[in-house]
Amino acid sequence: MMHLVTGGSGSGKSAWAENLVVHTLQKYRYYLATMSAEGREAQGRIERHRRLRAGKGFVTMECSHALKLLTFPTAARENVILLEDISNLIANEQFELGGTDEEIISRVWAGLRHLQSQCSEFILVTNEVCEDGIFYDEDTERYLRLLARVNRELAAWADTVTEIVYGIALPLKSLKLYTSQG
Repeated sequence: MMHLVTGGSGSGKSAWAENLVVHTLQKYRYYLATMSAEGREAQGRIERHRRLRAGKGFVTMECSHALKLLTFPTAARENVILLEDISNLIANEQFELGGTDEEIISRVWAGLRHLQSQCSEFILVTNEVCEDGIFYDEDTERYLRLLARVNRELAAWADTVTEIVYGIALPLKSLKLYTSQG
């Protein structure tokens, strides 16, 4: 089962996704953090997220890119993986590793498929950052295009998609829509 959680900055999407993990039946809870700890602001955000996760039974793994290299020591059927977040992963793949758009997208998908094969519940958090209507420099515009493409493809791939707005969960796609129709 794959869940995609999206929303704007500060919308409450991380807390909602963590709560979703807490209510799963899986024995092992893995939190995969993709933010590079460079700079004071990034370190502050990382510390804030660590405080939010405290006491929830997560094993935190930090991996800013190359997800395909990660392996988990427990059986897939017992695992839930929360990946926080896709927007950082895309930025890391683009700016740290580089390559063409297709190379970046290929690495991201290979990593996500690899992770999904190691869990029964896969929860991905992403950001809505493409809605401000501002034109940016070429590298940032490329990043926004890559993120938008991955978000669209993830939404199609996911079993459920939930947007968090002001802390309120708005289901955009659910299994009920597909299983309740005869």
